[in-house]
Amino acid sequence: MITVDRITIEHHSEPLGIGEATPRLSWVTGAETPGWRQAAYEVEAGGATTGRVESTDQVLVAWPFAPLASRQRQEVRVRVWGAEGSSSAWSAPVPVEAGLLDPALWTARMISPTLPPAGEGGEPAALLRGEVEVPADVVRARLRATAHGVMALSLNGAPVGDDVLHPGWTTYARRLRYRTWDVTEALRPGANAIGVHLADGWFRGYLGFGGRRDVYGDRTAALVQLEVTLADGSVRTYGTDEGWRSTLGPLTRADLYGGETYDARRERRGWDTPGFDDADWDAVAVVPYDAATLVAPDGPPVRRVETLTPVETIATPSGRTILDFGQNLVGRLRVRVPRAAAGTAITLRHAEVLEHGELGTRPLRAADATDEIVSDGTAFTYEPAFTFHGFRYAEVTGWPGELDPTAFVAVVTHTDMRRTGTFAASDPLLSRLHENVVWGMRGNFLDVPTDCPQRDERLGWTGDLQVFAPTAAYLYDTGGMLAGWLKDLAADQFDDGNVPVYVPWFVADEKMPPLDAEAGWGDAATVVPWTLYERYGDAGVLRRQWRSMKAWTDRFAARGGPELAFASGFSFGDWLDAAAPDDQPWAARLPWQPVAVAYLAQSARIMRDAAAVLDEPGDEARYEALFERARARFRDEYLTPSGRAAFASQTAYALAIRFDLLDEAQRAHAGELLAQQVLADGFRIGSGFLGTPHVCDALADTGNGAAAWELLMQRECPSWLYAVTMGATTIWERWNSMLPDGSINPGDMTSFNHYALGAVADFLQRRVAGLAPAAPAYRRIRVAPLPSPHLTWASTTHETPYGSAAVGWTLEGEAFSLVVTIPPSTEAEVLLPDGSDPVTIGSGTHTFSCRFLAPQPPAPSVAFAH
Repeated sequence: MITVDRITIEHHSEPLGIGEATPRLSWVTGAETPGWRQAAYEVEAGGATTGRVESTDQVLVAWPFAPLASRQRQEVRVRVWGAEGSSSAWSAPVPVEAGLLDPALWTARMISPTLPPAGEGGEPAALLRGEVEVPADVVRARLRATAHGVMALSLNGAPVGDDVLHPGWTTYARRLRYRTWDVTEALRPGANAIGVHLADGWFRGYLGFGGRRDVYGDRTAALVQLEVTLADGSVRTYGTDEGWRSTLGPLTRADLYGGETYDARRERRGWDTPGFDDADWDAVAVVPYDAATLVAPDGPPVRRVETLTPVETIATPSGRTILDFGQNLVGRLRVRVPRAAAGTAITLRHAEVLEHGELGTRPLRAADATDEIVSDGTAFTYEPAFTFHGFRYAEVTGWPGELDPTAFVAVVTHTDMRRTGTFAASDPLLSRLHENVVWGMRGNFLDVPTDCPQRDERLGWTGDLQVFAPTAAYLYDTGGMLAGWLKDLAADQFDDGNVPVYVPWFVADEKMPPLDAEAGWGDAATVVPWTLYERYGDAGVLRRQWRSMKAWTDRFAARGGPELAFASGFSFGDWLDAAAPDDQPWAARLPWQPVAVAYLAQSARIMRDAAAVLDEPGDEARYEALFERARARFRDEYLTPSGRAAFASQTAYALAIRFDLLDEAQRAHAGELLAQQVLADGFRIGSGFLGTPHVCDALADTGNGAAAWELLMQRECPSWLYAVTMGATTIWERWNSMLPDGSINPGDMTSFNHYALGAVADFLQRRVAGLAPAAPAYRRIRVAPLPSPHLTWASTTHETPYGSAAVGWTLEGEAFSLVVTIPPSTEAEVLLPDGSDPVTIGSGTHTFSCRFLAPQPPAPSVAFAH
């Protein structure tokens, strides 16, 4: 039986109110016949059909019909034929509906509430309301909204959607995201009340690490438009205007970093229902906005995705009470507040770790991460609306009576991405390491891919994402979210082509050093689009980002000068090298100049290959020449003729090998020298953010997999498993964020939830388990496991754009067994660890076995010692 199991519109999980007039289509097929391949397809939408199209394409296929108009809705369905003549039935129809593609269709006005003068610790949230009269013959209703700030919407007293912190964080002046909801069933004939709960969020609240606020503006504002389609096909629009009213609500303090104060005594019951008396409310002010900046979302919204209950109640040495949720997470607490005297205040403080038995808040720096609940004398349930915290532990004070841990639930929030990748192994520490990476990504993919989710920073650092993007694209469907973030990167890119070190960009702290083109950070402009092409087959993102990619690479090369010397200035370099002093995270073993040359070569190579995909032969030749110049510079300046690094370090050899900077003779020798360097370092980490993701791969690529395994399985600090042995449930920023005695690193920059060093998960998935893309979108798959006596089994799964792929292997003595599952319309190259010739397989499940003799880790080399 042949089936069309899933149709995707662009990268949208919910294609309602999309911003593309000609959205690309993808579909996943199911086929029981081994080796089945699609040979043709037919697409139908809105009564039109392509007819049978002889093509194997099924990922991001061009829209085959007339462009969608604003608000136009169609249902799309697909059927396919196999090469042997088999055919599927029509798929279930998938609705797709355009948003407002023409800015002129925005008739609502942006309105701002009356707020008191700014104080300290976060400003109160405002309530805004308006009423509209709608006819009885409404057949369809859509609510579209955005804000300068963060908002929660209601219609006739009921929440609209399940989004959290809408509209998120974009480079507001150029790209203000709106979302569309279907409110047909919530609307009623006659009077309807629309409510907006509005807080500072990223727009006006505290932001970054310099104590700044009002970064984007000094007043919040909301834009809401209700559109109803009547039975005769006509459309009526209603929206925010000068007739709306506002007042302060029960949130007397609402800030992303500081937390919320909720005073139940200030609740306005029924404020968002028709007929509510708002005579004592304030008038709103209409503020200007540019409708051309309004954009539909590329990816899913932030949502509540999971809840956790406390695993332990802890009495601290100082007599405080702390709830342990067993997992470092990002979100907030939902509390069932018991009846208490009106005015009773309950305080919730959040932190990731304990230190000496007490809540470890020092790493939070200026982020208070404190929520307060003030009782009105009744029992009720409270969950913050406009903040989030990174925490495992919550300290509770002021609870009336004996604390009831069942009254607390931790609500995990992040961008609602579809999970696509898993990994597990026989060693529980290695499996836990991978799970820590997953939780680190979940906590930091909250609308923007951030460095950390807990302290006064939470910025979209480009270097962190650049190294982590391949891991992210395996674990979750990030195609839409990261495509949107790349649009912000291009929008924030400086006129000279330089890329900000974090996106969205603003000056977070006036004390920051002057930054030039930053190696490994600005390269997100090339690496992330290329990763989306490699993992999702999205050549469209390359085309859309092409100008940005070129501008960055040219600016980066210009910093190097005619000789690509990168002679002066400051650079982050191999940030947080394991040997760097706590107060000098830039002081890596490898100077930043060779790191810059290596990363320039990598970006130039990506540009060469992307130009070939986009059929830009002039650029292909130009960036090939730049790549060769950078290779020559690295070899001439930082290597001996044999391949020995001038600055011996794991990063020096790893970048040289992985970025193809060496000739074949040098490459083999560099691999041996890297293995010896890892041995000399005691099989401990000897690299930082930019080098670490490449060390294990470089070892495996040069036949030194045994050294990679010793490095991977090391438990002493610095290592990946050290943190796991210390009880970590996410990836730390520093190798020694917590010291062996349980005290927190004394530096003023310590996070217990940073995904950058978790890029090793990509190695676990691609190399340890052995499932890697060999062609864009995994149309061809490389299965090449790297077994070791350290494990008796390992497995991984990945939902590729063509369907589910899986690899699992076992090792019993010298007996190696492998099971591979490949989705329809794809093939795989299987390389067994005995060195036998590769085998090509088609879709289906296949088993293999061979004898495996484990290589030995490197022994000390006299030549290396000298």
